[in-house]
Amino acid sequence: MISVNPKLDLTALKVELVEENFIKRLMASIKCSVCGQHYETDNISVLGHQEELWFLRASCSACHTQYLVAAIIKEDKMPELVSDLTEAELDRFRNVGVPTADEMLDMHTYLKDFKGDFSQLFDQRQA
Repeated sequence: MISVNPKLDLTALKVELVEENFIKRLMASIKCSVCGQHYETDNISVLGHQEELWFLRASCSACHTQYLVAAIIKEDKMPELVSDLTEAELDRFRNVGVPTADEMLDMHTYLKDFKGDFSQLFDQRQA
C-alpha cells in the first residue's frame, strides 16, 4: 500500500493554483488580435502544462473569438512588469520606501472608522 502525505499534496495543489493564476494574469495582459480588447481572466482556461509548455484556451469577451494558445513560460527570468501606470507614475513610486510599522498602524487606525468617499479624499490630497 502506498502512503500519501495529504499535506504535501495540498501544498503542491496550492503551488499549481498560484502558477495557473499567474499564467492567466499574464495572458490577460495580451490583447485580442481581432478586436484589440484585453482578455479577461475568467475567459482563460489552463488546459494543462508539461514543465515550461502551457496550453490555454482564451475567449475574447468582446468579439467572442476563441483561441488555443501554446506558450513556453521560463521561470529563470524575471517577468516583465505589467502595469496600467504611466512612466511618470512608475518613476514617482519607484523610489518610495517601504511603509514603517507606525505608518501602517496610523493608516489602520484612520481607515477603521473611515466612512467617507475615497475618490473625494484622494482628490483633496492632489490639490
